[in-house]
Amino acid sequence: MSIEKRVFGVMPNEQQGQEIFLYSISNSRGMKADIMNYGATLVNLIVPDRNGAAVDVVTGYDNLAAYLGAHPYFGVVVGPNANRIGNATFDLDGKTYQLSVNDGVNNLHSHDDLGYQRRVWDVEENDASVTFSLNDSDGTMGFPGNKFMSVTYTVTEDNELVLVYHATSDQNTVINPTNHAYFNLGGHQKDTITNHLLTINASRFTVVEAGAIPNGELVDVAETPFDFLTAKPIGDKINFKCCQLELTGGYDHNWAIDGYDGTVREAARLTDTDSGITMTTLTDLPGIQFYAGNMIPDHIGKEGTNYRKRCALCLETQFFPDAVNRPEFVSAIFGPGKPYQSKTIYRFSCE
Repeated sequence: MSIEKRVFGVMPNEQQGQEIFLYSISNSRGMKADIMNYGATLVNLIVPDRNGAAVDVVTGYDNLAAYLGAHPYFGVVVGPNANRIGNATFDLDGKTYQLSVNDGVNNLHSHDDLGYQRRVWDVEENDASVTFSLNDSDGTMGFPGNKFMSVTYTVTEDNELVLVYHATSDQNTVINPTNHAYFNLGGHQKDTITNHLLTINASRFTVVEAGAIPNGELVDVAETPFDFLTAKPIGDKINFKCCQLELTGGYDHNWAIDGYDGTVREAARLTDTDSGITMTTLTDLPGIQFYAGNMIPDHIGKEGTNYRKRCALCLETQFFPDAVNRPEFVSAIFGPGKPYQSKTIYRFSCE
């Protein structure tokens, strides 16, 4: 294992002159993850294909300046809450908390400008991993509690990228971070993921209403376009005439992982038959958001690549969207005496 560090850019404005670093974690089998301390962002993820060629399987940008502008959350750690909260409010311990209204009438990914994806994280290097951490004060973005959060990225000799999250708060609060990497297992330069084969180990998904807010129902995937219990091409039914797909412009839903008990289990498997690369996603969390990149705008990314709609996808491990307002969902409330801890593994192999 080895870790290298280089300057990726310099912060402007009030943080002018602060250098942002890119940390490269490599194993002996040709896998490498590049993560920067702005947003704890996964910038590059290199894995070997069936012929041993190096393939960068995540979208991103070549410089810090592009990440400072508007973009589709490429590779960032979202927090303190990922995904949506209905009407941008929640009640907790007798108080009502107002969040940023940034997605219709709802809240998405905590805050556009103050969320953890816009923060410079502290860094600690270890033998085969890098830990990014930050402190977040009570009331920031509307969330209660003085919070501490860390995420550790590790590359293993089994060609795994392991993400371990830890957080504490001195008040009960919502803690539900995720990594928002966009994957294309043919390489980030490829223009579609609709030919990828996807398996999701979930018999039910959370039905959404307008604004992609769950209505509390968990519906069986059988005989619906949401049935990925066996491997299917993503494009097979992505344009199927179905109110759930029409509400979100394609797949952008949470699946309830079968057998959830708080231990690490396989949640999803993704394969590109051209490169032969398979990515298995494992987690100890109850949900996984499959987003098919329906709203990726046409723009230029790494290596001059023209990114566009459905050129990449997300498999975001999480507590269910709007769980804070849905007592029937697994709770995402943590606080004194109840720290947050989770693990997500992206395991790569070739066929």
